[in-house]
Amino acid sequence: MTSPPSTLNLGIVAHVDAGKTSLTERLLFEAGAIDAPGSVDAGTTRTDSLDLERRRGITIRAAVTSFALDDLVVNLLDTPGHPDFIAEVERSLGVLDAAVLVLSSVEGVQPQTVVIWRALQRIGVPTILFVNKVDRSGADVDGVLDQVRHRLTPYVVPLAHAHDAGTRDARVTAVPLTSDDVVVALAEGDDRVLDVWAAGRPVDDAAARAALRRGLRTGGLTPALCGSAITGAGLPLLRDALVTLLPRSAAPPGPRAATVFAVDRDARGRRAWVRVWSGALQVRDRVAFGAAEPARVTEVAVSTPAGLRPGVAGAGQIAVVRGPSARIGDAVGRPPARRVHRFTPAALQALVEPVDASRRTALYAGLAELADEDPLIDLRLDEVDGEAAVSLHGEVQKEVLAALLEERYGVAVRFLDTSTVCLERVVGVGTSADRIGAGGNPYLAGLGLRVEAAPVGHGVEFSPGVERGNLPPAFVAAAEEGVRGGLRQGPHGWEVTDCVVTMTASAYYPRQSRPHQKFDKSISTVAADFRHLAPVVLAAALQEARTRVCRPVDRFELDLPAPAYPAVAALLGRLGAALVETSTSGGYTRVVGHLPSQVVPDVASRLPDLTGGEGVLVTVLDHHAPVPGRPPRRRRHGPDPLDRTRWFRDVPR
Repeated sequence: MTSPPSTLNLGIVAHVDAGKTSLTERLLFEAGAIDAPGSVDAGTTRTDSLDLERRRGITIRAAVTSFALDDLVVNLLDTPGHPDFIAEVERSLGVLDAAVLVLSSVEGVQPQTVVIWRALQRIGVPTILFVNKVDRSGADVDGVLDQVRHRLTPYVVPLAHAHDAGTRDARVTAVPLTSDDVVVALAEGDDRVLDVWAAGRPVDDAAARAALRRGLRTGGLTPALCGSAITGAGLPLLRDALVTLLPRSAAPPGPRAATVFAVDRDARGRRAWVRVWSGALQVRDRVAFGAAEPARVTEVAVSTPAGLRPGVAGAGQIAVVRGPSARIGDAVGRPPARRVHRFTPAALQALVEPVDASRRTALYAGLAELADEDPLIDLRLDEVDGEAAVSLHGEVQKEVLAALLEERYGVAVRFLDTSTVCLERVVGVGTSADRIGAGGNPYLAGLGLRVEAAPVGHGVEFSPGVERGNLPPAFVAAAEEGVRGGLRQGPHGWEVTDCVVTMTASAYYPRQSRPHQKFDKSISTVAADFRHLAPVVLAAALQEARTRVCRPVDRFELDLPAPAYPAVAALLGRLGAALVETSTSGGYTRVVGHLPSQVVPDVASRLPDLTGGEGVLVTVLDHHAPVPGRPPRRRRHGPDPLDRTRWFRDVPR
């Protein structure tokens, strides 16, 4: 009886235009999965399925395709390279067994390269470097590896050498594992090899290969290959590394565990992409994704070299599942602890409206589906004022959303001004209470709330307080729902966070009926009474406690040629940067500090001119800081709970 083939879930990741989609096509061609490599420029690649991807020549959504290498089935994930879609990349990284990080031998290490490398290291994904485009004019593999040692990791093990780089005749040969250069590189990151080498004994091929495997698993060593996805130079060496060096999917015993890493739609509707870690997933199983109630699986299609095929998804496999309303990041059971998503919330927002006002309902429906596929869009709909606001990571994402809305839903849209997303933090303590029948309160509910500040990062905490035993649980839950809804728009219109809200009083009319009749809502309290009253009480308490508007601040790391530092430092100073650390080594200056998120695009756009194209800027949202001067306001959507008369009129019982 033959054993089933092993599985490798492999990610191809890179900065935009480094050639990762072309490399995916070449790997599929070399494995016999396609007859000829597709062209990004011609829009004929297998993994770029969206019309917009083919027109723009960029990857927007992660795509899965499978092929066979000897006894190994490789599930290949081609991920976006543009910074606006970093969340899509992070979702994919969490389900990988290994990754190939593609660099251009002309452009070298670029900003998104650094971001992706750090994410791979944080999650613990074994990674091989592939320096692409050795056939391009200006190719400099050794120079790129020097950048890698300076900006990514010093523990690089070059396993390939490019001849005639920079020409169409460029070819690649293997560097023997027993060569001095490889052994020295291995010794720097592997104590076993170091002991043998220091003792003057030879390191044989088997020992060197074992060291590479150990280093890949632990992140202590990073093999580097080179070649051209267009000509195929160096691809046999990459294929060999995939089969012989990278760790394959494990199939540990235990209960079923799976992770949702993507949600999309095809002609048959919504579907969730999952990675199965242990156990199995099959049709008619009742499973609970995340906190949702268990639901029956109606279809399972496993990714195979022959395409998606109905069947049972076992440990290590990737499959499409229909039935349960699973969302990105949801899990079944207990996936491995290292697979943690850390999505940076978008720091920008923009209002979007249809060009044709009669298409507003279609716009809302389309945006709701797109937000379901990408939760970080953080859609805010206000049907009363006729507005929709979306969160964004950049201008390219705005263009993509517009194209998807027009292609998929037939709605042409325009975006209004893009602004920075702030938040509000509670400053002091505030209390408020409403009684039944007093102050115009039309609800059959009485409620008291106390709002107080919590430490930064605490989030929102709701406590029933002493009312826990005095109020039916359904009414407590409804009050909490109303409070959390009210916190989405604070006194200045921004979301309120880092606070504790405690119930201090409550009153309600028990379930009643008139003589000889059934339950009568007009004389009995229902959950909606507490849900509608809570925002009014909360708004008054927040007004007393006061809030402070805080803007997003990025932590930045900037590598640039030392001579360019004075001009860049002057720019950073004018834009309000706070420098934390500055160091110079090997002709490069490294600057670490904090910068208001809204000025980061300005720095990024000016950097190439100031640094001769050699500056590398990496930013990540770090914290929120109080806005100096007059705080910005965001226009409120819907009724204002501070305007009691209007609220009670527009939100009737």
